[in-house]
Amino acid sequence: MNLRVKSVEASLADADDSERSLKRSLGTWDLALMGIAVAVGAGIFSVGAQAAANFAGPSVIISFVLAAVTCGLAIMCYAEFASTVPVAGSAYTFTYATMGELLAWIIGWDLILEMFTAAAVIAKYWGVYLGEALLAFGVPFPSTFSIGSVEVSWPAFLVVAVFTALLVAGTKLTARVGAVFTIIKVAIVLFVIVVGFFFVNAANYVPFIPEAVPTEGGSSDAWTQSLVSWATGAAPAQYGIFGLLAAASLVFFAFIGFDVVATSAEEVREPQKRLPRGIFLGLAIVTVLYVLVSIVMTGMVSYTELAEEESPSLATAFRLVGQDWASAVISVGALAGLTTVIMVLLLGLSRIVFALSRDGLLPRWLSKTTTHSKTPARIQIIGGATVAFVAAFTDVGLLEEMINIGTLSAFVLVSLGIIVLRRTRPDLPRGFRVPWSPVLPILSAVLCFWLMLNLTTLTWVRFLVWLAIGIVVYLLYGRRHSRLARSVSEVELPTPQGGI
Repeated sequence: MNLRVKSVEASLADADDSERSLKRSLGTWDLALMGIAVAVGAGIFSVGAQAAANFAGPSVIISFVLAAVTCGLAIMCYAEFASTVPVAGSAYTFTYATMGELLAWIIGWDLILEMFTAAAVIAKYWGVYLGEALLAFGVPFPSTFSIGSVEVSWPAFLVVAVFTALLVAGTKLTARVGAVFTIIKVAIVLFVIVVGFFFVNAANYVPFIPEAVPTEGGSSDAWTQSLVSWATGAAPAQYGIFGLLAAASLVFFAFIGFDVVATSAEEVREPQKRLPRGIFLGLAIVTVLYVLVSIVMTGMVSYTELAEEESPSLATAFRLVGQDWASAVISVGALAGLTTVIMVLLLGLSRIVFALSRDGLLPRWLSKTTTHSKTPARIQIIGGATVAFVAAFTDVGLLEEMINIGTLSAFVLVSLGIIVLRRTRPDLPRGFRVPWSPVLPILSAVLCFWLMLNLTTLTWVRFLVWLAIGIVVYLLYGRRHSRLARSVSEVELPTPQGGI
């Protein structure tokens, strides 16, 4: 394995390259709003209902808290890295500084998969929700048209094109537009929560943790089982303590996206202070919103009523108490939610490719930034065009779980990377330090790896194929064109200088 690492000093020096540098324009609230923007999407109106109906009942409230703690452990590791190495690239840059070029490339390749797939999938959903929102107000809206046998989602293409243009114009401008949409969707979520409290019946919280119900073991289709279920032959958990934990695994993915905030580290003013504050502020707000929604939803109707629905959601709860008007408001909130998620994912995708390109692992000409706005316009346009095409012309929803495995693999390596960097570079100034290291970073890595094992076997096969393609690309191009490999003084893996 290639253990050649890029020093923190070299990464910081690259951020000063006038042709390949980003403008520091973001503050604490910009980062917090970015975290809220990417984590609070349409899922806030549905994921809790599905978890309550099928796994946990009212105890889904605790499931959200457990998921937030798990995410918080990983985010602490990101915060320490980002405050120590405040440059673009997120987990890729952090891994390059600790575990070597090959693992850094692999994690960068994973992040491209995560953000590209997520942006395309959510752009596709955006078109669907646009049609539903307009239909809720009595306006029929064809969200697709056909070219021969191909069905084209033109709203998906449009929304990606608009945000690509905004991102080329400047990160600060995009952040302001995103902030407006984020405030709108949070206001709608709070409105729904407040109204919902008037329909809460305390009797619906009993039993808080429903008694475990025997379920039929394992699916006959090995591809749709989780890897751990397939390997052990275990039956899926429903209700009881194990159901609560299974629900925590499901709702954890509602918090995925905070790692994207770390990709903007090179565009933050006073990153050592503002990055940790912004990331944790965003996570705290998102956790409160999800917990409040789950309290209202499980209090409005019994989880058994939700379980009888084919696709339970917060709108279902309002319908069951005779408040059909709420579906229109929730549709608008979901649309606003997805809008900001697309924006942040397109930003994250371009920053990952930018970092890989600046290091020579992808063609260097991609990483040149514009003179005025200091944005990687070439990457943004190419990436945006590709996402728009895939979202508009393909059934990208089939790859939805690839988002999760790409994110979690990054979480695992970043958590372990904290331990390595503490040993190899104890001298570096850190704006934030993960407490109780190495215990908490190891716990974070273990929990995230456990969540990976709960993804389907088909997702794992697709993930391994993607990794194989990435290794081939690295061997044929990245290894030979790496700036670190070409430098006269290669940086070898440092010898530990002290304890953790």
